[in-house]
Amino acid sequence: MAKKRPAAKTAKPQLKNGEIPVVGAREPCPCGSGRRYKACHGAAAAHAVTEHVARPFEGLPGECDWVALRELVPAATIPLTLKGGLPEGVPSVTLVTVLPMAWPALRREDGSVLLGLQNDSTTGDLARDMADTLERALVAEPGTPVAARRVPAEGPRLQDLLDTDGVFEPVVHSGFEFWIPDAESAQNASPEVAASLERANAAAIPTVKLAGVDAAYWCETPDKNHLRWVMPHPEEKLLDALARLHAAGTSSLGEGTRLVGSFRAHGLMVPVWDLPTGVTADDVEKPAAEFAERLATALAADAPLTAEERRARGGLTNRQVTLS
Repeated sequence: MAKKRPAAKTAKPQLKNGEIPVVGAREPCPCGSGRRYKACHGAAAAHAVTEHVARPFEGLPGECDWVALRELVPAATIPLTLKGGLPEGVPSVTLVTVLPMAWPALRREDGSVLLGLQNDSTTGDLARDMADTLERALVAEPGTPVAARRVPAEGPRLQDLLDTDGVFEPVVHSGFEFWIPDAESAQNASPEVAASLERANAAAIPTVKLAGVDAAYWCETPDKNHLRWVMPHPEEKLLDALARLHAAGTSSLGEGTRLVGSFRAHGLMVPVWDLPTGVTADDVEKPAAEFAERLATALAADAPLTAEERRARGGLTNRQVTLS
């Protein structure tokens, strides 16, 4: 058998700011401990990847709207309020559904920050990932995007950085022109950003947020329209309530509409109604408000489900789709 050559001796890497770079699982940990990465700092990184937080936006104002903008709404913006106020040189921080080239965040030339919501999670806790991105965006050079990275296992969450008493009022847009702050900048946008804007606008589904109820979004598709309504109630209790209404024939939003199922997203349920093509967002404002009253009554009921209601519940359960 050939003799094994002795491992080459290499100098320990010089680490800056206490950050441990990611290396192969069997390689020596860059911290200099002499242990393999997977048994040292890699262990915490692996735990962070597998630990899943079911409701990452719990405790934030507008949790249901956070879920809607993450999973359902193509183009929207919301000003964010930070605990302790904005740092010097940062005039504003705005949450956006998505950014060009799927950047996690962007520090604009004027110092303002755009924080993307529809990005992948590396830790299993979207609130921790986004907090890391936000912290890096606040100190990034103006005019530069913030790159994705593997987020450390420890660190703040959005709930630690944002003012949880602040107002959360999404503004839904028909397109992504908010990426470019003004007409002059639009003319000077890079070819990559211009192409990304064109593709995003072409794919955006027309969406409107209802004014009369919380976190309900009408959208238009070629075949039919839909209402998708993110609700804060516990899933089992909400399923019982929807089953009671469905069995009683009062789960629709008017003639030609139908409750067809629900999504699960970030620990919350999102009932979905099919609407005829001609039914607009304005048309469902009043029916949605009336449904909210019926739902409140059904949620308060505590009698056992009847046989018909149990069948209705089974049908609703079979038509659930998990998004996250």
